[in-house]
Amino acid sequence: MKILIVDDEEVSLTSVKRILKWHGLKNIEICDSGSEAIRKIRQENFDVVLLDLLMPEVDGMQVLESTKPYCPGTEFIILTAVDDISTTVKAMRQGAYDYLVKPVDNELLILSIERAYERKGLLAGLSVTASCQAAEIPPAFSDTLTQNTQMKALISYAQVMARSGNPVLITGESGTGKELMARGIHRAGPAPDGPFVAVNVSAIPATMFESQFFGHVKGAFTGADGSHQGFFQQADGGTLFLDEIGELPIGLQSKLLRVLEDKTFTPLGAGHPVRVDVRLISATNRELDRACQEGHFRIDLLYRLKSATICLPALRERRNDIPLLAAHFLQNACARHNKNISGFSPESMTVLARRDYTGNIRELSQIVENAVLLAEGPVILPVNLGDSPAMEFQPSLSSRSLCTLKENDAAHVMYVLHSTGGNRREAARILGITLRQLQRKLAGTKGDS
Repeated sequence: MKILIVDDEEVSLTSVKRILKWHGLKNIEICDSGSEAIRKIRQENFDVVLLDLLMPEVDGMQVLESTKPYCPGTEFIILTAVDDISTTVKAMRQGAYDYLVKPVDNELLILSIERAYERKGLLAGLSVTASCQAAEIPPAFSDTLTQNTQMKALISYAQVMARSGNPVLITGESGTGKELMARGIHRAGPAPDGPFVAVNVSAIPATMFESQFFGHVKGAFTGADGSHQGFFQQADGGTLFLDEIGELPIGLQSKLLRVLEDKTFTPLGAGHPVRVDVRLISATNRELDRACQEGHFRIDLLYRLKSATICLPALRERRNDIPLLAAHFLQNACARHNKNISGFSPESMTVLARRDYTGNIRELSQIVENAVLLAEGPVILPVNLGDSPAMEFQPSLSSRSLCTLKENDAAHVMYVLHSTGGNRREAARILGITLRQLQRKLAGTKGDS
């Protein structure tokens, strides 16, 4: 491992170099100016750069901005005396791996360097994997149905990162399949036979946090009639999946952080701590970087959770997966409701492909489920996919006759609405009117009929 230490203070340079050598790291170079650091980083192949932010003339942020785009394989760890959230977030967005505040704990510094080096190696392996156009989904992720290139690349990345056993943060809109991805990472990880414990953090009352996560012994509090193993003990030897981690109150985040750092905790009422071996995967649909800036989420907890980050795309960004997913949901719904439906009509599949799905895969699943319940024939029709009363006008839409402008206007509204499969919002967009105006036109049409 080749390391560069950048700091304008000679004492800091020699101190950090001594610590690294004491831990067996030998290939170390030092640099006391930002301009010289830029030259060295661009010309030489460093694995990890320890970078001070506050330096005269060219500061650490300028060094990071000037080198990271040219050296994407080099991992940067910020060392600074300034504990500032906005600066931290900016550094992370520029590509820094970690942000440590001086004076830095020696063990924490070595751990950060080891993780940065491990991440560099994993990403190097991933680049080879991604370059191979392998169409097969790894067995651990077989529950994820996709033919989308972006999703396949993410699964390849998740497969590589899973082997490390390090924490993974999964982000994405609600309904994009974050728990499914977490289960795949668990199966591809070092302890696939261990338990997988999924917890919706937002559903745990703040007053019950310690009892639910750390457990309690009998008599620990009023109503504790027996001992209870918390989520961490339940997941020992496996994976703890914390969904909606962004909803964890700021006052409780320090308690979670302490367990992640020490791997130990004390159940309520117990006299001795418990040590666990748990792989943590968390998920959120919130922008945690912004939450850190606003003071709602701890920056140190965030970077304990995100040794690797996987951002799942919305369904509208992977529309070529809609037919595959729809067919899967159709098969499952038919089995549940004992119905024999062979598939979707071409028109109904067009309707499905055009929708925006604010609820993503979960919304598509519900739409197909409802369509199966409504369908009376061997295939799903557009009328089964919408709830618009305008469908009852469908038989007359294909014919045109001499009529008044008002009648022609009503017929055209029905035609557009039919073409969108009953999607009123999409029909209003095509017609160039508001949704409320469309609803008024439909109400007027029904009154005239």
